Amino acid sequence: MRTAGVYPNHFTFSAVLPACAATSLLLHGQQMHCLISKHGYEGYVFVGSALVDMYAKCRDMCMAEKVFVGLPERNVVSWNSIIVGCLLNGLHVKALFLFKEVIREALFRPDQVSFSSVLSASANVGALEFGKQVHGVLVKQGLLTLSYVKNSLMDMYFKCGLFDEGALLFNSIGIEGRDVTAWNVMSMGCVYNENFEEACNYLWIMKRTGLSPDEASYSTALHASAHLAALDQGTLIHNQIIKSGFSKNTCIASSLITMYAKCGSLDDSCRVFEEIENLNVVCWTALIAACQQHGNGSHVIELFEKMLADGLKPKYITFVCVLSACGHTGRIEEGHAYFNSMEKMHGIIPGHEHYACMVDLLGRSGQLDEARKFIAQMPIKPNASVWGALLGACSNYGNLEMGIEVAGRLFELEPNNPGNYVLLSNIYAQKGKLEEANQVRRLMGVNRVRKEPGCSWIDVKNKTFLFTVHDKSHTRTDEIYEMLKKVKELVKNKGYVPQKRFAINSAEEFKEESLWYHSEKIALAFGLLALPAGAPIRIKKNLRTCGDCHTVMKLVSEILKREIIVRDVNRFHHFRNGLCSCRDYW
Repeated sequence: MRTAGVYPNHFTFSAVLPACAATSLLLHGQQMHCLISKHGYEGYVFVGSALVDMYAKCRDMCMAEKVFVGLPERNVVSWNSIIVGCLLNGLHVKALFLFKEVIREALFRPDQVSFSSVLSASANVGALEFGKQVHGVLVKQGLLTLSYVKNSLMDMYFKCGLFDEGALLFNSIGIEGRDVTAWNVMSMGCVYNENFEEACNYLWIMKRTGLSPDEASYSTALHASAHLAALDQGTLIHNQIIKSGFSKNTCIASSLITMYAKCGSLDDSCRVFEEIENLNVVCWTALIAACQQHGNGSHVIELFEKMLADGLKPKYITFVCVLSACGHTGRIEEGHAYFNSMEKMHGIIPGHEHYACMVDLLGRSGQLDEARKFIAQMPIKPNASVWGALLGACSNYGNLEMGIEVAGRLFELEPNNPGNYVLLSNIYAQKGKLEEANQVRRLMGVNRVRKEPGCSWIDVKNKTFLFTVHDKSHTRTDEIYEMLKKVKELVKNKGYVPQKRFAINSAEEFKEESLWYHSEKIALAFGLLALPAGAPIRIKKNLRTCGDCHTVMKLVSEILKREIIVRDVNRFHHFRNGLCSCRDYW
């Protein structure tokens, strides 16, 4: 157009600037800004608003604010541009401040974009009271009927922890008035509320109303299935994804990788990854995280190097997985090299998770003094995850002196975490200091710290069966305990020695017997009874699996030639031929 000698006007620039914003081409946007100044169109409100929007979407909020402040005239579009820009760039408090200024000064009448943006900002910083005030203004202005606004209001309540208020808004919308976004927000609300089964149900209910799920619908349902470790549910959702034509969507593909991994099927995660045509860093990170969770550290390093060779820039979480894998495979030098490369080569400042991984790496190799020195030299204040990694190492290597010091720090940082008390008690017990171990247990009672009751669950024929300690609720209880007796005989013949420090009964004469009432052993016995011969036994546990159960699982996998997969609160344990993927350190 310019080559043809035709001069652009304010309409031209208002059309071209959004194109620069959509492609995040800051250099082109800056060139347009220069032309706008040359042609004298900076004073036009729509051109100025488009400039603010362009700079914000190109992540240059300094220039966006400078242009906004310099506008001789502002309208609702101008204010929306700067508020949405703050939201896009994570300046949520700034967005709230700007909206408050608009309302206080009565500068203009906010529209649905203004309200939706400020509600999203309120949700992201947990500003519940501010969100409630916005709700009041919406009612006064009669905008609550707009689905765009109501969906944002629901999302705000869900993210701020008021599930009932959000659900009430959802139920106030007639079935015909609910769009896909409304269903997605409701499903995510269930996820925030940890009601994962309900989150999955909303996908199927939405389909029955005649609506077609979108990318967010499937990703949310897969996320919920992953939390439940519900492989059958996840497989059904995968079937629908294939039928709906979303199988090539990279966002959904990465969710599938995570879902299969958290359901204990790493092979399926790898298959999904191999079928992705355009791999991005999210897909790579999803598979790297999957392999790390399953204790396949060597594969994690291999994948990470391939990702770097493809020219992709790793993310914060990618390094967490890689450093953890180095720890689990004893790659101390490589772990240090990756850690040092984070800021120097990739511009990522290490966070607490990375420092915790490095402490874990040193602790696993028995270098407890080095780990302690590493913590002392940290540029940021160590948190509970960092000290927790060192306490775990003290427990594994029986370092009582350091364990007492580290546990003391953890009692200050997270006084209500029962795991720290249990680890310190176990260290005392290992050293034969049973009275001190009991004192730590009593301290839990004094501080009103309660250990969450252990439970394990197993899926058989699309049904989930839950077991607690000494459980006798199942209709096949007699058969289960008979199977436990057989297992006990088999492992004893193989050289099993009970680890009484993990016993749930304090009386010495009952300690060995009580070990066989742990929930994961009962779930194992039921799995041996109910699942076909040769089928993998997948057990989930809400706590860290104990050392005695870990030993029994290894022996059973060898004696009965069964693959046993246990997902505890920390990681997956793959038991095959008498070995575990965690290498007996978890």
